[in-house]
Amino acid sequence: MRNALSSAIMRLAEDESVFFLTGDLGFMALEGVRERMGSRFINTGVAEQNMIGVAAGLAREGLRVFVYSIAPFCYARPFEQIRNDVCMPELPVCLIGNGGGYGYGYMGPTHHALEDCAAMAALGLRVLVPAFDQDIPAMLAGCNAPTYLRLGYALQPEGATIPDYAPWRKILGGERGVVVALGPLAGVAWRAFAAWPASARPSVWAVAELATALAPAEFWAEIDDSALYVIEEHVETGGLGASLALAIMKRGLIVRRLAHRYALGYPTGRYGSQGFHRAQCGLDENGLREMLGRNHS
Repeated sequence: MRNALSSAIMRLAEDESVFFLTGDLGFMALEGVRERMGSRFINTGVAEQNMIGVAAGLAREGLRVFVYSIAPFCYARPFEQIRNDVCMPELPVCLIGNGGGYGYGYMGPTHHALEDCAAMAALGLRVLVPAFDQDIPAMLAGCNAPTYLRLGYALQPEGATIPDYAPWRKILGGERGVVVALGPLAGVAWRAFAAWPASARPSVWAVAELATALAPAEFWAEIDDSALYVIEEHVETGGLGASLALAIMKRGLIVRRLAHRYALGYPTGRYGSQGFHRAQCGLDENGLREMLGRNHS
């Protein structure tokens, strides 16, 4: 998604109020942004706390500010500055964390972002998790409040047509329950079940914004008195599953079965690729098929 982000930022760069800050990251992806924006592209160096302070100062002057780094360096290291400098004054700063979940694989837990959505939502930021590259322009256009944008690696079945962007949208129809997936895992689920007949597969919903209030009436009607499978590359606490369970209780809906697959951390104490960690958590294609009770691969 870095290249899609770069293209979207370059289109926004025609607006001279747009600034882009990076913590000495983005090489082999953001060179075009740097060339297009000139002095409005600021490499703050490996000083993430200062980077947030600079972003807040620019935003106070009425400028639109995007801040980019590897996800844990974007939300965890400068947590206090995000809270005090951006959230308390409600400034329109968009924090862009690349490599959400296990995205930085072999680099290990210091480079993984497994609790980021919960942490940022707790501070009151909008939490955006694009499922596909095509989601990013619409998301950036609406960044007018404290926002956290979590980038990953987009997947979808070969030749598939991506539905028009919506914060919550159905990407695959089915008659055997509902899979609701946070961000790029929607593409994994789509690939897992696309070849199954509609009578044997679940429908798949892609969630690109964490707030359950944005789910349409169609979604709530579909999960009522049905089986629901929630998948997210995020810890159990404070993520999509927890938010959705609370919303279901408040609405008084009946879900016949609720299964939740989430990031388990490091069950074996070993680190590997993103695919390795997803498989350990049952979040790869085979794991999702098995969650439904059988494997059609």
